[in-house]
Amino acid sequence: MNQIKAQEHLVIIGNGIAGVTLAQRVRQRSDCRITIVSAESQLHFSRTALMYVYMGHMRFQDIVPYADWYWQEQKIELVHDYVERVETSDKKLVLREGPPLHYDKLVLATGSSAAYYDWPGQTLKGVQGLVSLQDLELMEANTAGIQQAVIIGGGLIGVEMAEMLRSRGIAVTMLIRDKLYWHNVLPEEEARLVTDHIRQHGIELLLQEELQEILADDAGRVRAIHTRSGKELPCQFVGITTGVKPNVEFLKGAGIEIEKGILVNEFFETSQPDVYALSDCAQFRNPAPGQPMMEQLWYTARLHAEALASTLLGDRKPYQRGPWFNSAKFFDIEYQTYGFVPARFTEQQESLYWQNEEATKAIRLLYDKKTAKLLGINLLGVRYRHDLCHHWLQQGYTLHDVMQELPAVNFDPEFFQRYEEELLSQYYTRFPDRQPPVKHSNWWELRKRFGLFSDSTSC
Repeated sequence: MNQIKAQEHLVIIGNGIAGVTLAQRVRQRSDCRITIVSAESQLHFSRTALMYVYMGHMRFQDIVPYADWYWQEQKIELVHDYVERVETSDKKLVLREGPPLHYDKLVLATGSSAAYYDWPGQTLKGVQGLVSLQDLELMEANTAGIQQAVIIGGGLIGVEMAEMLRSRGIAVTMLIRDKLYWHNVLPEEEARLVTDHIRQHGIELLLQEELQEILADDAGRVRAIHTRSGKELPCQFVGITTGVKPNVEFLKGAGIEIEKGILVNEFFETSQPDVYALSDCAQFRNPAPGQPMMEQLWYTARLHAEALASTLLGDRKPYQRGPWFNSAKFFDIEYQTYGFVPARFTEQQESLYWQNEEATKAIRLLYDKKTAKLLGINLLGVRYRHDLCHHWLQQGYTLHDVMQELPAVNFDPEFFQRYEEELLSQYYTRFPDRQPPVKHSNWWELRKRFGLFSDSTSC
């Protein structure tokens, strides 16, 4: 039985959203001793808001959600130190500065860092990723007074970094391997829309281009890059946004099985007894068919923590994420995705796709050709109700079922223009034998009908 006892000590390495959520959930129902260890910062902060600190929209204290007294009140101990190694045989953490810390249950929520790929010059001054608080502080120093920057890779971190740099008037060039931005994730139409939007914000995109080498000046700082095609681009800053890797180096010799990440089962248990791993640093041994081995998102970090808290508190249930969800922002365009919308469709998949004339908004409903079952939803510049989208996917709705309830899914229609008519018109053209759907103008009526009373209706 894994249930934690009142006299036991739960130690969590990492004070990100996974580690903090776990501590909070366990504390709600247990009097055990809880300690959170972090080398990054003394207090938990909102990692997704780091870009707004750099841009001057917020101060660092504005993204710290809990005051010092909160942790004392909750009887959660905070240790600001680096874990040199874990000795699982003695259930002990060896810290860089403080005395060893003993545990009864250990949770590894150590997050990730920027992934580098052995490019010549990648250790020069002015070359960095953007994941941690230390990365933000380094970026402040590295970009002071510069004129030109190059970002290697696309993805969500890449576009965030581009927006940050442009906010300070720095010229930005992004090197993208694909023919469009994020084309390995987004279908052609969405990828083209986002690519054009990024360019409209003054970012130069070099598509189907890769980094060959980073060049140094006499002081050992970056002065330019060479691309695979032979271009030389002058710059004083290089942002590495080609993905992340789990922070697991300090676990060598701990006897914990690791591949890309720390191997865990559906209860987040590692190969060592009483040791668990969550979020970015965890890798599922046997993911469900069609599911990723690693889930490196903010919302899945919270779900991981809530699931493990249940197990530690005696309610042992396997982790079940439910339908995939992600959200992001490409400058002025919000992005939401639900379920599974691949960049390339199979012969068995079809979709309804609508895009406005200004190419700032788009809706895609992906479904199975044979059964019409809804497979996924992509939204750009349009916000749908989170719980209703999940309801559709969890209950196995068909496209026809979805069209019946389409008027109810638009978030906050009092303030946002609705686009159902355009999508319905396309639907009737494709399915002329279908009758017009029943109109549900009252969202609260639908919520009551389906029992959708979650705390948040949109993400």
